[in-house]
Amino acid sequence: MDNNIPKSSVVSLKETAKEWAKKVNIDSVEKLNKMILSGKALELILICEAMQQNAIYEIARNIVKNNKRIVLIAGPSSAGKTTFSHRLSIQLRAMGMIPHAIAADNYFVNREDNPKDENGNYDFECLGAMDLKLLNNDVTGLLEGNRVELPEFNFKTGRREYHGNYLQIGEMDVLIMEGIHSLNPEMTYRLNENDKYKIYISPLNQLYIDDETKVSTLDSRLLRRMVRDNRARGNDVEKTLSMWNSVRSGEEKYIFPYESEADAMFNSGLLYEYAAIKPYALPLLESISALAEYEADVLRLKTFLNRFEELDTEYIPLNSILREFIGGGCFKV
Repeated sequence: MDNNIPKSSVVSLKETAKEWAKKVNIDSVEKLNKMILSGKALELILICEAMQQNAIYEIARNIVKNNKRIVLIAGPSSAGKTTFSHRLSIQLRAMGMIPHAIAADNYFVNREDNPKDENGNYDFECLGAMDLKLLNNDVTGLLEGNRVELPEFNFKTGRREYHGNYLQIGEMDVLIMEGIHSLNPEMTYRLNENDKYKIYISPLNQLYIDDETKVSTLDSRLLRRMVRDNRARGNDVEKTLSMWNSVRSGEEKYIFPYESEADAMFNSGLLYEYAAIKPYALPLLESISALAEYEADVLRLKTFLNRFEELDTEYIPLNSILREFIGGGCFKV
């Protein structure tokens, strides 16, 4: 069996977004609002979630069909990588596979060895922040059938520790690793390419505000992060906005250049998500003073959200990618 998947067969996120919009006949904010006001919000939610689940099924089927042994997942901030990894693992279990999550963060170098940026601060996002030799030795050992003790990085002390977390895998096991460098060939330089299945995940929608203006994917990710950071980390809007340029800079350097390495693209965008995230994000934005440093960003996002009718989030499935941000999901994220 040829385990190499031709890159020409990879369906782009834009193609997927267009196809999904066509299936539900919603390509504008106006049409989305009409469907919500007509009482068909639940139907829309279920269709959108089903289309994503179909995509996850196809990815899992390709992993099994091509006998891939390690799945590498990367994507920009707030793409929903963690929930996607959980859902992919469940789908693989349903196909008879035994998935194991390998946390790339556990392979950080000890703090004193971490490279610094031009300002003298630790650069936790660069490839040099990872112990690539150890990661490759461990994963190679696992794929060769060896029993390997996996590390755990202690973020308080800034050092790797070992607590007897041993793993040994067999023919039906598959490793799943999610991280910003996962599609960079240098991260898994010792692994056989035939063993790898690389997935790029990002949210994209084909909604138009008017005849010429399309909904910003960048703003949709920012809103997701804003809501999640406030709910899970206690960060206010200003804190999230203050970090956004740095986050985007890291994506430009470490994630986007390797998008073409992917064997599969997964669109984590949901056509209904703007109407669902509005009741969470709008109060946060309205709590910001008009004289705040990020007044222009806040005004832009408030204007954007006010274009949408609100959608009741009660019927959003517990395993939805959107639950990673608004909360109430069944996964630990």
